[in-house]
Amino acid sequence: MNSKPPQQRITLDLGEKEAEGIYANMTLITHSPAEFILDFARLVPGLPKSKVHARIIMTPQAAKALQLSLAGNIERFETNHGEIKLAGQPNPAQNIGFHTD
Repeated sequence: MNSKPPQQRITLDLGEKEAEGIYANMTLITHSPAEFILDFARLVPGLPKSKVHARIIMTPQAAKALQLSLAGNIERFETNHGEIKLAGQPNPAQNIGFHTD
């Protein structure tokens, strides 16, 4: 007998402020045996200081699930839009963002 339990339907309430989102171009990640801490910050060219705009604290299991979900989404994105180039990798077709040369 190999029956799966019925899937639970989850609904999310997305408030107006949260729906606007927070822009971050840098993530700092630390961990302990019990949790992962992700600090999302914004680097601005010419400014020596950065500010953390959001901190997310997750269990190791939730962090692993995030990693798998993010990897799948990045793979689908690159299938549709081409490889995402990281800083330091040449990509003449992509002239958005700021450069750290």
